[in-house]
Amino acid sequence: MLIPVADAPELDEEASTVFAEGWPEFIFHDAVAKQYAERRDRYFADWNFYYVAEPPAASPRAGSPALAAAPPAAQPRLIAGCWGVPLAWDGSIPDLPGGYTDALARSVTSYESGIQPNTFVLMAAAVRADQQGQGTAAALITAVRDRAVAHGLTQVIAPLRPTLKTRYPLTDIATYQTWTRPDGLPLDPWLRTHVRLGATILAPAPTSQTITGSVADWEKWTGMPFPSDGTYTIPAGLSTLTITNGVGTYTEPNIWVRHA
Repeated sequence: MLIPVADAPELDEEASTVFAEGWPEFIFHDAVAKQYAERRDRYFADWNFYYVAEPPAASPRAGSPALAAAPPAAQPRLIAGCWGVPLAWDGSIPDLPGGYTDALARSVTSYESGIQPNTFVLMAAAVRADQQGQGTAAALITAVRDRAVAHGLTQVIAPLRPTLKTRYPLTDIATYQTWTRPDGLPLDPWLRTHVRLGATILAPAPTSQTITGSVADWEKWTGMPFPSDGTYTIPAGLSTLTITNGVGTYTEPNIWVRHA
């Protein structure tokens, strides 16, 4: 069941731990995205969701008095979560945001300018580790997509972070998005999940996010040393990290998809 984050503050602490595990540390250090984060939280709080499983109903204990007090209700189990932003998009490839950061910035500035949105951008989704491979991601995507359409956002798009791309950091994202299995479905499992739900691959977003930091920052974020300037492959990186004069720059590529 999809519920707004604001309706379940008791799940916040657990969510911050469970869902952070699925993302590399460096992804949380996009300085430009941080400039819009506080306003995004204020403007679009209704588009932050938890996906929970209802707890089983408690059975009365044998021999309990008929009027005995009922046991306290069990808390719903948190199994996934997602968030997104509304914005205006004319449906064309040229009018797509540049990626994750640009979509965030565009949603905030459009809201402040009074521009009426017609599109929901699914910015991020995560499923707890012990629920993966059980169809939870598909149920989550379907639920939030239906919620968006029901609220008048008739176009649903997403800048996807393809999970298998970490194995191919040297491959251009435009090439990677064309890779398929023998059955014709995308090679990448996250991309494949969306396509199975009716999504269409629109375009690569080669500069979806740009993250910079000192050598010390990157050594902390990745757990590996960078002894000199150069280009490095990094754990969980979809592309390479470039160190120049003590500053590391990483550009994260994504893939735009559109849901029917």
